[in-house]
Amino acid sequence: MLYQQNIDGCLAESIGATGVDRQAFEKSLGKVAAGIERLKDAYASDTLPLLKISQSTEDIDAAAAALAALSEGARSILFFGTGGSGLGGQTLAQVSGWNIPGGANVYDRSRPRTRFYDNLDPLTQLGTLDEVDLASTRFVIISKSGGTTETLAQAITALSAVQDAGLGEAIPNMFLGITEPDTNDRKNGLRDLFEAHAIPLLDHPIGIGGRFSCLTNVGLLPALARGMKAHDIRKGADEVVQQLCAATGPQECPPAVGAAIALAAAENQSIRSVVMMPYSDRLAHFASWFVQLWAESLGKGGHGTTPIATLGPRDQHSQLQLFMDGPRDFLFTVLRIANAGTGPEINADMAGRAGASYMAGKTIGDIVNAQSHAIVAALQQAGRPVRTVDVATLGERHIGALLMHFMLETILTGYALEIDPFDQPAVELAKKLTRENLSTA
Repeated sequence: MLYQQNIDGCLAESIGATGVDRQAFEKSLGKVAAGIERLKDAYASDTLPLLKISQSTEDIDAAAAALAALSEGARSILFFGTGGSGLGGQTLAQVSGWNIPGGANVYDRSRPRTRFYDNLDPLTQLGTLDEVDLASTRFVIISKSGGTTETLAQAITALSAVQDAGLGEAIPNMFLGITEPDTNDRKNGLRDLFEAHAIPLLDHPIGIGGRFSCLTNVGLLPALARGMKAHDIRKGADEVVQQLCAATGPQECPPAVGAAIALAAAENQSIRSVVMMPYSDRLAHFASWFVQLWAESLGKGGHGTTPIATLGPRDQHSQLQLFMDGPRDFLFTVLRIANAGTGPEINADMAGRAGASYMAGKTIGDIVNAQSHAIVAALQQAGRPVRTVDVATLGERHIGALLMHFMLETILTGYALEIDPFDQPAVELAKKLTRENLSTA
């Protein structure tokens, strides 16, 4: 396996009365088992595209070709897309070092710089379009429906800026869109807009929602822009799917085990919040991606637990007091990378003078490794349920496996709760009211 999950720190036999009773956990495993069979049937009948996306290659080739054409003469590529149209790409790009101080040392500097804009803000949009060299800038606009207000606003203002700069004839070479194909029952504004300007478009896969789209061209195009191996990302994801299909029981399927412990903790221990805490800068956006996945998939009909994104060891100094000594309604996932022996070494003499001889001769990786294990032990001693997910290294196959694990875990949790993990009915009301407010303003 590309990662190792351990839930012992969530069980009463390890942390006492605040942990999940073994019998309650086994009962939750039984609830999840039906969901595994449901996913197996969907895999066999090709009725859930997410399960087979990891075996596709043609869309990767098309995305790579479109990216190569877009990158000609480019110094920067700006990605516009919110929610699932932004977080998946950012998660993958960050694994390669994007948006991390010092991250350039794992990045091919001959490639155009990648920048992401996933939130609509007037000053940010104005400043971005004013400060970039438009002639050497390229734009990727991503909207599954083609009607996302924020993304359409970004696209239109970017197109206007390019036209105002006298670059209108170059627009087909400066923009690329990803959106769903045309359908007879719904208008796709982004597709209509881009086709009117002869801008190339890649099809967003039908049947894979935005927050589940990280392994489609939505997430893989940014990964390709960072020089990552998209095929390997999918290979890692497929290993998790194949393990699910081969499982003879839920205990042999890590996403099912994760779903079962989350269910049992919520139903029996009054857990109200789930904390994702990776110990790597390159997984900070992974935690944010998980928050959307969990919240939007499971927060329905009075169900759901609140996901919280944190980052270790930073948030040991900001939220740990609450986690250790506040309400006993948190379930923790500590995601660790085996980084002992990596990074700069601590000078022994300087460490001694600073009163920190315990660090002498250790590396930065040694320190983070010690912290990521200490936090688990501390949480357990405080009677706080915590599972660990350990990864030997953070490569393409590993991040692909992690992404698929948590998508399947979320789906299985939804199935066990008898809710649809793929829709988001409550979100649509705010979108409708936004359009009404703008129409009457």
